[in-house]
Formats: sequence, C-alpha cells, structure tokens
Amino acid sequence: MAVNSAHAPGGGVLIHAGESIILFCKNVVVDFDDVRDCKEMHGDKKGCLYLTTHRMIFTHDKKGDKFVSFSFPFVTLQEVELEQPLFGANYIKGKVRAQPGGGFSGEARFKLTFKHGGCIEFGQAMLQAAKMAGRHTSQGFAPPPYTPYQGNVYPAPPPAYTPPQQGFYGWVPPYQTFPDQPPAGSVFVQEAPPPYPGLGGYPAPPGYPPQNGGSGLSAPAGAPPVGFYTPGAGPGPAYAPPPPQPGYWEAPPQYQKKND
Repeated sequence: MAVNSAHAPGGGVLIHAGESIILFCKNVVVDFDDVRDCKEMHGDKKGCLYLTTHRMIFTHDKKGDKFVSFSFPFVTLQEVELEQPLFGANYIKGKVRAQPGGGFSGEARFKLTFKHGGCIEFGQAMLQAAKMAGRHTSQGFAPPPYTPYQGNVYPAPPPAYTPPQQGFYGWVPPYQTFPDQPPAGSVFVQEAPPPYPGLGGYPAPPGYPPQNGGSGLSAPAGAPPVGFYTPGAGPGPAYAPPPPQPGYWEAPPQYQKKND
C-alpha cells in the first residue's frame, strides 16, 4: 500500500505498464482507522474505486486535498470481508499492510462504502482477482518497498481500461454491474511494470524489459490471451514479445522523445 502513489501529476489515475483496469466505480467512500502517522488518511474520502489486474486504486474527488490517491496491492490485503448491514449501505472492510516508504507504517484498517450499490459484486470480483494473483506468491510474501516514480507518464491506450469481455482465465468479472469506464483522458500509464504479481503472473525482475524477447510475465499453462496492447494491432496476446521501448506499448508520437 502507498499513499498518493496512483495518480498522474495533472490528475487522473496512474497505472503501471502491463496493468489493466477491470472495474470502475464512482461514489465510493473510504475510511481508514488505526492510522497514527499519516494525517492525510484521516477522515472519510469520497471518490472513484478501480479494480485492476494487480490491485485496487482509490482516487479522491475533492480537489486540493492532501489525500489524492491510495493503492491497495492484492499482496497487502488481509482479513477482507463483505458486510451487508440491515441499515445503511453495504461495505468492504479489511486491513492493508504498508509498503516500506509508502507514507505510513504498519497496517491500517479500511472501510469502502458503496453509496450507489455494487459493493457485493465489486468485493467478490476483488477477492477473486486477489486469489488468482495470490497463486504467484509464496506464503508470507512481504509488500515490496515503494519507490516514487520519476519517469515519463503517458495517456493509457484503450485496452488498459477496456477489459476483455471473455474475462480472465475462465473468470468473467461482473461487467454488467459496472458498465461505466473511466472518463476519457483520465487514465495514464508509467513505463515501469508492477512490482507485485497480478492475474497473469509476476512482473519481470530488475532489468525489465527482459533481454530474451519475453514479455516479463509468467503465463499459466494453457492461459488464453488477456489483451495487453500491441501497437497497431489492438488487443493482443499478453505473452507475446513486447513492443518497442518503453514497456508494453510504444507511446503515441506526440509523447515520444525527439532526438536533437
């Protein structure tokens, strides 16, 4: 987990190269408890919640607040439960472990309340995605240290927020409950791959991208294509050789560096 690590400098959500958004939900309120060393996390925050192939991401609607975004990597989640109270909105609760350098220490309890419905469907999808990602980690896996990203940020290609309708490895997320997509121009991607596992496996070790032409992901046996971006070809196999630098896709011409 890391505070203010999942938003672009000019606004919008920031994802890793090779990470895709599965579900998007507005009007979600997050509340943290047992946090002593991060004032930014105090109080209720209303915003948007994203379920990706590697984590949950919350972005705060309130402009100018010191709390802008929060990252919930699957590997940091514990004791997650779905609650359906007799009175009030349904919510997800659990604990999230801090990533070293991520803005607070230890762990924090969280509560995600869905004001306009969808809590159970989102929560079940998150638990399924976390379970699938967990197949690629060992018991007791510690969250990797958070390192502030200093590289380039680009508008994400459509497959980063248009998940495959056939689903992932036999699992089809509840797209009918969450038909909305993030607003145009609000999703950005960095060049670095995720430092923790997702649905399709674990990212490449330091030195990414791999020098042998591989994708940097460990594909399960017989796994179908997931739909990462291949320049000029639309959605393509997740485990095909990667496109030219940087990362999984080539930046649009207007964002590419020009040689002097």
